[in-house]
Amino acid sequence: MKLNNSFFYTLRENVKDEDSISGNLLVRAGMVKKTSTGIYTYMPMGLKVLRNIEHIIRDEMNKAGAQELLMPALIPAEIYEKAGRRASFGSNMFALKDRYQKDYVLGPTHEELFTIAASMKSASYKDFPYNLYQIQTKYRDETRPRYGLIRVREFIMKDAYSFDKDLEGLDVSYQKMFQAYKNSFDRMGLDYRIVKADTGAMGGLLSEEFQAVTEIGEDTLIFCDTCGFASNLEIAAVKLTAAESTEEKLPKEEVHTPNAKTIEEVSAFLGKTPADFVKTLIYKANGKIIACLVRGDRELNETKVCKLLGVGEIEMASFEDVEVLTQARVGFAGPVDLACDIIVDQEVMLMHNMIVGANKTDYHYINVNVHTDFEPTMVADIRNITEEDVCPVCGRPLNFKKGIEIGNTFKLGTKYSEALNVKYLDDQNQLQPIQMGCYGIGLGRCMAAIAEQSCDEYGLSWPVEVAPYKVAIVTINNKFENQVQAAEELYDAFMARGIEPLLDNRDDRAGVKFKDMELIGIPYRITCGKGLNEGKVEIKGRKDEAATEVLLSEAVDYICNLLNK
Repeated sequence: MKLNNSFFYTLRENVKDEDSISGNLLVRAGMVKKTSTGIYTYMPMGLKVLRNIEHIIRDEMNKAGAQELLMPALIPAEIYEKAGRRASFGSNMFALKDRYQKDYVLGPTHEELFTIAASMKSASYKDFPYNLYQIQTKYRDETRPRYGLIRVREFIMKDAYSFDKDLEGLDVSYQKMFQAYKNSFDRMGLDYRIVKADTGAMGGLLSEEFQAVTEIGEDTLIFCDTCGFASNLEIAAVKLTAAESTEEKLPKEEVHTPNAKTIEEVSAFLGKTPADFVKTLIYKANGKIIACLVRGDRELNETKVCKLLGVGEIEMASFEDVEVLTQARVGFAGPVDLACDIIVDQEVMLMHNMIVGANKTDYHYINVNVHTDFEPTMVADIRNITEEDVCPVCGRPLNFKKGIEIGNTFKLGTKYSEALNVKYLDDQNQLQPIQMGCYGIGLGRCMAAIAEQSCDEYGLSWPVEVAPYKVAIVTINNKFENQVQAAEELYDAFMARGIEPLLDNRDDRAGVKFKDMELIGIPYRITCGKGLNEGKVEIKGRKDEAATEVLLSEAVDYICNLLNK
């Protein structure tokens, strides 16, 4: 592409409404433009990056034997209702009615439609295995879109589904996709980790996530360097190493704690530490009030609670609900005489003489004990693992990192084939449900993750295989005919070799051009300047300290060798 008379722009200043490095740089580099909260336009330069990512993914899917199709985004709501997922998605689905008042949704994911598509082929055990995929736009009404392309309401996703007659076949199909994912992310130049994760609304037997390691990541990744354990924080089990307290149990006592309702305030008032407290957190699960108890210095893991209760989500109870339940202002809830189910974290069962809210404004209880003063409805691991905890497998120390989920793989099993009654005849002439796998990659997230990992103080720095252009040719001064002619010759020579370069032949200062090429992250730059008087040009890699002088006649071969072309 030649920049004169083309649609190309960059922004000099940081963007005020972008809360991530990648979001800021992608907007400044003219790659994307925010249309509204969580919705972006891919501008020409950014679309080339996206298409390169798409090409890598499509290539690896095809190599793995998957076949591409394309499904609608507008889907009858009844399809999700039949599979039992309309309620679990809840308000995250964009819903609408057509002119006949029939309910539709904008597809957040397509398990149901792929399962229905499979019914067209899967009549006999001889029809398996096969794999179908698409690259298509999804829609989710996110509560809090943020971090540029990382958490959005409209996004492009590659979703694939494998279909097998039994679990052994599913294992084989799963491993093929697993390897295709590793190949894809390796080609994108990403630093990633693979962790076990919650199956969530997808359901099924197994979920693994491919997480790009970056500090902006929304997910916390847990690793053990000793045994190889790797997990997302949301499902990482806590291995208790402490024994039950040997402290003598004392009778509970009500204590006046005026104007002290937070853990920190009550700690200071009573001269205790948060570890002496037990937090009583009031939630709603499927419309029912529940109380969850964790130690005062711990965080409740809502995913674990959802799994325990078999629900898709839980939400904090309203202030009004809490005050009706406890007959006190918010901040003084406790388990004693609480008229709802009480779920107690396993660690709390080791404590004696704990401090809890008294369900009475400005009062707390001290010396509260399980079984003596209240009875739990359930006891389970319901808190987040911490850096103080040990590996749940081998008991060794753990490492914590932040990550962006760029891909996930699921063993769905028969969840959807049974729900939608899609079955086949086995070799005994018996009907059996299909075993399914599901495999997703977020293309925009990949783009954002690469931008986060590969940028520097000057701008973006794309790996060669995803860069919008692999090489930029820059003229120092268009008034010198030899520079313009040399740049055009290089441009034509690269095109003849099947490499489209970016020719910056604008009538701008050299400094402006150099800054723009750094900002948009082109891997290699060829500068046509004064060196042409000696038949030479300068070649500089995006992250190189200095440029290298090369004969003009050798410049194309020099770059092609760097690109392995």
